Amino acid sequence: MLTTTHERSPVRPRRAWLIALVAGLVITGAAAFATMPGLLTDPLRTEYRWSRASIGLAASVNMVVYGLVAPFAAAWMDRFGLRRVALVALALIAVGATSTTLMSQPWQFTLYWGLLVGAGTGSLSMTFAATVAQNWFVERRGLVVGTLTGASAFGQMVFLPSLAWMVDHHSWRPAVVTLALTATVLATLAVMVLRDHPADVGLRPYGAPCPVAKPSPRPGAATRTLRVLATSVGDRRFWVLAGTFAMCGATTNGLLWTHFVPAAQDQGMAVTVAATLVSVVGVFSLVGTVLSGWLSDRFDPRWLLVAYYGGRALLLAVLPVVLGPQAGPAMVTFVVLFGLLDVATVPPTILLARRVFGADGAVVFGWVNAVHQVGAGAMAVTGGLLRDVGGGYGPVWLLAATLCAFAALLAPRVGRP
Repeated sequence: MLTTTHERSPVRPRRAWLIALVAGLVITGAAAFATMPGLLTDPLRTEYRWSRASIGLAASVNMVVYGLVAPFAAAWMDRFGLRRVALVALALIAVGATSTTLMSQPWQFTLYWGLLVGAGTGSLSMTFAATVAQNWFVERRGLVVGTLTGASAFGQMVFLPSLAWMVDHHSWRPAVVTLALTATVLATLAVMVLRDHPADVGLRPYGAPCPVAKPSPRPGAATRTLRVLATSVGDRRFWVLAGTFAMCGATTNGLLWTHFVPAAQDQGMAVTVAATLVSVVGVFSLVGTVLSGWLSDRFDPRWLLVAYYGGRALLLAVLPVVLGPQAGPAMVTFVVLFGLLDVATVPPTILLARRVFGADGAVVFGWVNAVHQVGAGAMAVTGGLLRDVGGGYGPVWLLAATLCAFAALLAPRVGRP
C-alpha cells in the first residue's frame, strides 16, 4: 500500500511545543544578562574604583550592539539555521561573561560585556522568537510570538533576585559565573532539542494541513535588510517611530534596568530589595505586553502610544518623591504601574511598522528596535555621568520624564495608512 504524504509527515504537536519551550528557555537565560550591569555598578566601583560613567559605557555598548545585531539575526537564521545561530550566540555569551571575571581595566569590561555578551543576546532577541514561530507554527503563531517575547521579561524576573543575593553575600563573580554556566547548559540543550524546521525531522508545522518544504538558504537576506533600511530612512514616519522607540529604550533598558538598583542604594535601600522591585517590574511587563496586544487589535496604536508614554512620563516625574530606603506602598505602586507600561509599547510599534511599511514592516521594526537600543545605551552612559557630576539621580529621572512626554507628543504623527 502506498503511504500518503500526510502519513509520511505527521503533525506531532508536542514536538512543536517542545521546540517553543526550549526556545523560551534560551530567551529567558539570555534576558538575565540585561539587568546585570545594574547589580555590578557598586561592586565594580568598590573593587576597581571605576566611575559610573565608565561602567555605564560597557552597558551602553552592550545595548547598542544588541540592537545593531538584531536586524541581521533573522538573515543569519535564514542562511545558517536557528540552531546554529543559537549555539554561537550562547557561546559568545558564556565566553564574554567568563572573561569578565578576569578583567582588570574598564576597556575589558566594554569588550567582554559590551561586545561579546551584547552580540550574543542580540542574536536571541525578538527575531529569534519570530523565526521559531514562523518555522514551527501555522496555528497559534501569535500566541507563541507573544509568549516568547514575554520570556525576556520573565528571565529578568526569575534571575534578578537570586543574582542580587549572590552579589550581596558572595561578591559579583559567583553571580556572573552562574550566568555563564547557565548559557553553557542552554547551549547543550539547544544542540539536543532545537531543529531549524519541521521538515528536518519529517514533520509538518503545528496546524499546517499539509507538509511544508524547508526554505532554501537565502544568502541575500542581509542585503535585503540593508536595502530596506536605505529605503525607509527617507520616510519621515520611520524617524517618528524610531525616535519614540529610542525614548522608550532610554527610559527602560537604559535607565530603570541599569540605574534603578544603584539609585535605590543611594537612598539606603538594600540591594536585594531593590532587585526584587525590578523583578516585579518584569512580572507586570509580561501582563502589560499581553494586555497591550489585545488593545492594539481594538484601538488606534498611535493613541495607545500616547497613553503609554504619557503615563510613563508622570511615573518618572514622581519617582524622586517615592524612592526611599523602604519599599512602601507608593514605591510598590510605582513598580506595578511602570511594569504595565514597560514593554507595552512593543505591540503598537510593531503594528504601526506593518501599517506604514507593509511587507517590509518586520525588517523596519528590526531597525526601529536597533534605534531603541541606541537610546538605551545613550541613557546608560548619560545617567552614570549625571550621577557622577551631580551626586544624585534626581535630574536623571526628570530628564527621562521629559523624553517620555516628548514621545507622547510625537506618536500621533506616524500617520494613518
